[in-house]
Parts: sequence; C-alpha cells; structure tokens
Amino acid sequence: MALQEKYAELIQQANSAGVTGLQVAEQNGVLYVTGTAPSVAVKDQLWSTYEKLDPDMRSGDVVLNIAIAAGAEEEYEVKAGDSLSKIAKNYPGLTWQKIFEANKDQIKNPDMIHPGQKLKIPSA
Repeated sequence: MALQEKYAELIQQANSAGVTGLQVAEQNGVLYVTGTAPSVAVKDQLWSTYEKLDPDMRSGDVVLNIAIAAGAEEEYEVKAGDSLSKIAKNYPGLTWQKIFEANKDQIKNPDMIHPGQKLKIPSA
C-alpha cells in the first residue's frame, strides 16, 4: 500500500486543521509531511493520529515535521505543586512575569494559582 494511502487520514486532518505550507512527499519508502500548525493543540492532534495509524511509530515510514505558527499561544494546565516560576522553567526565554501578564484576566495574585487552572503561555 502506498504511504499516502496509509496516512491519508493524517494528511486530510492536516489540511482541515489549517496547517499552512503543507507538503507531502514520498522518498525512499518514507513519507515526509511538513508544514506549520496554527496551534500547539493541532500539532498534538496530528501526532495522536500518527500514533493511531502506526502504533508506537514502529514502521518508521513517516517524518512529521510540523512547526508551530509564530505567535501561537500554548496552554498549560496547572498541576499540584506548580508555581509560575516552575512553569516558566519549561519554556526557555520565558519569565514567570510574562506568564502572569498573559493571564491577568484570571490570576490576581501571582503566588496563588490552582491545580486545573488553564494558563496561556505566551511565545518567549
């Protein structure tokens, strides 16, 4: 079966999810899928679809090279024991102050965030 057929769902999803600059090329038994996702969520969905079509990615027949659009916001769900400083350490170039600024609509005191809260993570 041709790789484009095997991964038709993945390619169709990338198209419908608004991946820009989408390029699909088959070379030496490997399908190269390249483009820019409008958000982190879309990129994660594409990886989930790939995992479903090729469990544990055993075939090694896809190179999924999906970037994230500049300015796209990530979302982070606060876990027990988190602080803005601790969260910021996961994002190089980002400070707790920038996260606080991006979430002033829902955080009044930077020392009081709660598990389950969904914070916007601005681009660094």
